[in-house]
Amino acid sequence: MPPLTVGFDLDMTLVDSRPGIAAAFRALTARTGVAVDADAAVSRLGPPLRVEIARWFPPEQVESAVEAYRELYPAYAITPTLPMPGAVEALAAVRAHGGRVLVVTAKMGRLARLHLDHLGLAVDELAGDLFAEEKTTALRAHGATLYVGDHTADMVAAGTAGIPGIAVVTGPCSAEELRSAGARVVLDDLRGFPAALEAMIRLAWKQ
Repeated sequence: MPPLTVGFDLDMTLVDSRPGIAAAFRALTARTGVAVDADAAVSRLGPPLRVEIARWFPPEQVESAVEAYRELYPAYAITPTLPMPGAVEALAAVRAHGGRVLVVTAKMGRLARLHLDHLGLAVDELAGDLFAEEKTTALRAHGATLYVGDHTADMVAAGTAGIPGIAVVTGPCSAEELRSAGARVVLDDLRGFPAALEAMIRLAWKQ
């Protein structure tokens, strides 16, 4: 069995960033005068920021809006964000098995780091600004043995990297969608992760 390195997605997997992201989008509206439906935006977290920004801004303004949002983000999005149920225990379960924790997220690395530091979620490696198949490079580079996420794109990343995907139904995707995207295990939330990890480790030792 290879050394245990568990990759986690960030938004709606490890952290509930919806209140903070909504606040950042409202601040963006106040700054730019372009109305963004913050509640709608946070209902579909997962894809890169530019995808959401492009719903509200004309093409020639997308990059400047992305820059403005990222400038506003630390002041508005960090404090309201909370750990997802079971997140702390999930990381502890990896450590208990002598494993390493990797976060691979579509969020910019420096902004993801602010969340992790604020919530005291210690990780060994962090790779940001990656989505779907793009996450495969980081998963392979850091020797991930499985990947945990809430989006079908996370399961695609795990499958492309050739590792099991564990899905949590805490984001925008249903259990059926996650299974169809290749999830090996589907959990209601991370509170079920320690038992799922234990079962996967036992299975790996038998093979």
